[in-house]
Amino acid sequence: MTLHVTFAGGKGGVGKSTVASSVMYYLRNVVGFVAVDADADAPNLHLIFDVRKPVRVRTLEDSKIAIIDQKKCIKCGLCYQKCPYKSIEIKNGEYLIDPMTCEGCGVCSYFCPNNAIKLKKTKTGDIILYETKYGFKLISAQLDVGRPNSGKLVTIERLWANEIANEEGHRYVIVDAAAGIGCQVIASITGARHVFLVAEETPTSLHDVIRAYRLAEHFRIKSSLIINKVGMTKTSLIKRWAYDYGIEVIGEIPYDSSVPRALSMMKPLPEAFPKSKASKALREVSESVLDILKGL
Repeated sequence: MTLHVTFAGGKGGVGKSTVASSVMYYLRNVVGFVAVDADADAPNLHLIFDVRKPVRVRTLEDSKIAIIDQKKCIKCGLCYQKCPYKSIEIKNGEYLIDPMTCEGCGVCSYFCPNNAIKLKKTKTGDIILYETKYGFKLISAQLDVGRPNSGKLVTIERLWANEIANEEGHRYVIVDAAAGIGCQVIASITGARHVFLVAEETPTSLHDVIRAYRLAEHFRIKSSLIINKVGMTKTSLIKRWAYDYGIEVIGEIPYDSSVPRALSMMKPLPEAFPKSKASKALREVSESVLDILKGL
């Protein structure tokens, strides 16, 4: 059986993808896994691992947008009045729907007295399979601009990763979730065996990691905590919260200026700067992650 584990954290910018990619780098020769970049709005693992040519692309077309048949339109203006997203505008006496902001909710079609508005399927986004030079496969996704259903893209990513892992005999799927606790993150955490929360010692990160922790608790998934950018502030809010709630802290990673330099080089931090303070701490984190994986 393939086991899924997820890196999450709530707040964007805490270094979750840096931590996840570094753990993947360290574990690449130790355990078999498929990596998933579950941020369909702004994927970045393909940049960190410097993979540019997809092996395969699957296109999801299940979003809808409204189309007005100008020959049937009687210019009553009901669609313009009722559209909750203000996606309809009037140009040269014609009612036109902006495909970028239309959510395909169907309100305009429902109220149209002359059946002049139809909903048509449109592209939601792509799910992309990459082969990294580090010996593991990466599945990413890219949501089209203005389209909903990012959570469905993530679900398809994980199903595809599970299929590949089973075919190739890998035991794990390692998921790098998006920021926040929205549908993408819910789709990243659902069914996972463990959640690795990444946070920094700031009040905003504390606020958001609590929400991510509660989300994992809702699904009855055990969490561990990784504190990143230690030394950037003089507070210990995250550590106190973890202690109060009995959450295991499996690593503390110091703030390190080599991190943005590694990103600009399109390399995982441990490869670009193996002797940096953060890389050494991430090696210890990876060993703790490995211990947890073996115990699942």
